[in-house]
Amino acid sequence: MNLTWTPQERQFRDEVRAFAAAKLPDDIRNKVLRHQRLERDDYVRWHNILADQGWGAPNWPVEYGGTGWNALQRLIFEVECFKAGAPRLLPFGLSMIGPVLMKYGNAEQKARLLPRMIRVQDWWCQGYSEPGSGSDLASLKTRAERDGDDYVVNGQKTWTTLAQYADWMFCLARTDPDARAQRGISMLLLDMRDPGVTVRPIRTLDGGHDVNEVWLENVRVPAANLVGEENQGWTYAKYLLGHERTGIAGLGHCYRELGILKDMAARAQSHGRPLLADSRMRDRISRVEVDIMALEMLLLRVASSNDGTPGPEASVLKIRGSEIQQDLAMLQMEVAGPECWPYDPDWLLADNDFHGPGPEMAAAAGAGYADMRKTSIYGGTTEVQKGIIARLVLGL
Repeated sequence: MNLTWTPQERQFRDEVRAFAAAKLPDDIRNKVLRHQRLERDDYVRWHNILADQGWGAPNWPVEYGGTGWNALQRLIFEVECFKAGAPRLLPFGLSMIGPVLMKYGNAEQKARLLPRMIRVQDWWCQGYSEPGSGSDLASLKTRAERDGDDYVVNGQKTWTTLAQYADWMFCLARTDPDARAQRGISMLLLDMRDPGVTVRPIRTLDGGHDVNEVWLENVRVPAANLVGEENQGWTYAKYLLGHERTGIAGLGHCYRELGILKDMAARAQSHGRPLLADSRMRDRISRVEVDIMALEMLLLRVASSNDGTPGPEASVLKIRGSEIQQDLAMLQMEVAGPECWPYDPDWLLADNDFHGPGPEMAAAAGAGYADMRKTSIYGGTTEVQKGIIARLVLGL
């Protein structure tokens, strides 16, 4: 790999950096950099600002309204936006079901659904995991039975991220109960506003509401909303998971949190001097920074191979990205010290004045540490990823 940026690549980086500095709303930037909760409108506003610039779908080909950027341009864009304090781009449409529809969807589905994803005119959620069918996804129990021009869907999904905002779900359901586990699954596009859909919140360890359980009771889904062929949903699910796991690496998130960590260590005091002056703390921060740089090189290699289609190597990215995000959260909590635990929930949930004890920079460290425990679980646990690497990469 040539690790030297060309003048054109540096110019592109400067363009993205200047755009984010000028166009990212201050209220959104402040929430992100202070680790406060984001609302639906925060995400939608940023998506539309990017769409106005023509950058609403950075990972899509031009023919579907995307930028047509190469792997390095997409990486530069992600890192610079995250460093500036921008929210993540919602992956459910752009990075998950969008690519699946481009490859496996029919012409009507592409024309109707893809353009609306760019401005989040439709908010999507992922209907994969179920109670008892998380890492062993092929054992899912949700049923979809054909009834005329519809499928009737019954079952339960869980850990459904941001389903409280969703208009649509891409849902895995069993359409052939007699087939071998992976062969009897189909992918359906389900309207979350239809009768029989119930969303119930799950409160997580950090006190947030990012995930939900979704009950499906006699939900009628038009057969026209079947993706690809019946009983072939496992193929589409695996294709989608490759894109998801590449995104979970969270390189932009890592670089942003590294900057926040350095700022916290420079402001925190230990024996009358900044904590960053402590050689042991500097060593720990330097080590995680090197890990992030190595993750960046690996991400570029994976994203540049296989014609841009992530293969099983994406599992390596998922593991290392999860571990580094957890390391950063742990270091932020250690820098905050005992003041990281008593956080102010009202301050985290809204753009309110800070009322908690200790410095504001420490207020969200404990909640962030708790929240990052999930990274080695969602999108396939670390143990599952190691199994994929052993079988499909190492051939064991």
